Amino acid sequence: MNFDKRSMRRIFLLIVGGIVFGWLILDTERATTMLDGIWALFSPFVAGAAIAFIFNVPMRSIERRLGDIRRIGVRRGLSIIATILSLILVISLVFELLIPQIQLTWASLAESIPPFVERTSNELVVLMDNHPDLKLWLQESFNLQSLDWASIVKDALTFLGSQLSTVMGSAVNVIGNVTGAIVNTVISIAFAVYCLIRKEILARQGRRILYSVLREHTADEVIRIARLTNNTFANFISGQFLEACILGALFAIAMAIFRMPYIPLVSVIIAVTALVPVVGAFVGCVVGAFFILVNDPIQALSFVAMFLVLQQLENNLIYPRVVGTSIGLPGMWVLVAVTVGGGLMGVGGMLLMIPLASVLYTLVREFTDKRLAERNIPPEKLLDQPPELRSHFQQKRERKRLQKMKEQIQKIQNQKK
Repeated sequence: MNFDKRSMRRIFLLIVGGIVFGWLILDTERATTMLDGIWALFSPFVAGAAIAFIFNVPMRSIERRLGDIRRIGVRRGLSIIATILSLILVISLVFELLIPQIQLTWASLAESIPPFVERTSNELVVLMDNHPDLKLWLQESFNLQSLDWASIVKDALTFLGSQLSTVMGSAVNVIGNVTGAIVNTVISIAFAVYCLIRKEILARQGRRILYSVLREHTADEVIRIARLTNNTFANFISGQFLEACILGALFAIAMAIFRMPYIPLVSVIIAVTALVPVVGAFVGCVVGAFFILVNDPIQALSFVAMFLVLQQLENNLIYPRVVGTSIGLPGMWVLVAVTVGGGLMGVGGMLLMIPLASVLYTLVREFTDKRLAERNIPPEKLLDQPPELRSHFQQKRERKRLQKMKEQIQKIQNQKK
């Protein structure tokens, strides 16, 4: 057997891969610790790349509108600044709507809770007075009169004192984690801005690496799939934001028609939570129903009923058409992707799985079309209502019947002659 340089390299990589895989299996704890450390080191840059990808969607639109500016650097810088300012403006408007409404709601809740507690306590006192046997049973069961409250308070203070050092250590850890999160956020944003400024250069460098290590045909296919993935994710992000705005507007109109309170607060909450596909709006429903419940329980029930109606409209009509059509994924597979992604990775999995499912759906469709063309499958078998297919035995019997008819016809013709 001849071992050329390529075969030796493959054998070497296979041996190294086997050693690494065996180490991962045998020393799982140390491998997990090392992988966590590597992830902590590179997570700011991964987050920065994700931020850059999201920002690139509106930035491309803004940059096209600034096409009259010929200097590329100036146009790119203005588009980045406009994108960041637009995001800050949207967040500011959301908080401008949410914070005053939340303050009013909590004030109303603070006014409602004391009367509720007083009314409940009075009802309990009346209940005890009307049922002395229940009161006696509670006193005997819990032995309330023999409790040494002074000892209880002393033991509680002793416990709190012994736990003070733990609390201080936890506070120091929290401060350290917050500081690390702030540093990572700054690094991520700086890396995102750098990626946006030099995105063409980074793309060219990536293509150079691919063509240097892969065959040309393989590199072409990888680049084609990467471009398909990029377009799918970009369409998903824009479609998801559009769908959230439509759903928030629908709730604002419906609440205004039925004269419900907290219209700006609830509609904005619904729109923000609807950014999580399919199930996010249910979180907004719970929060909105809670706020309305403080004002009027009957209206809270009406709000839940209205939500169920609008949610059916959104799931069956708006979402499949706005998001599903924009990424080329049928509504049924959108639901499957949301369920699988949520089960595997939570909310992040929902956001990630839908465009990934769309890319996979497109690749499977392309592969299927190619294989069908290669195998020369009759087009009528691929219609929505294909012709009736018979078994091999039925086809064989039909051929015998036709052969017998041909023989009889031939025999008749021979007799006439």
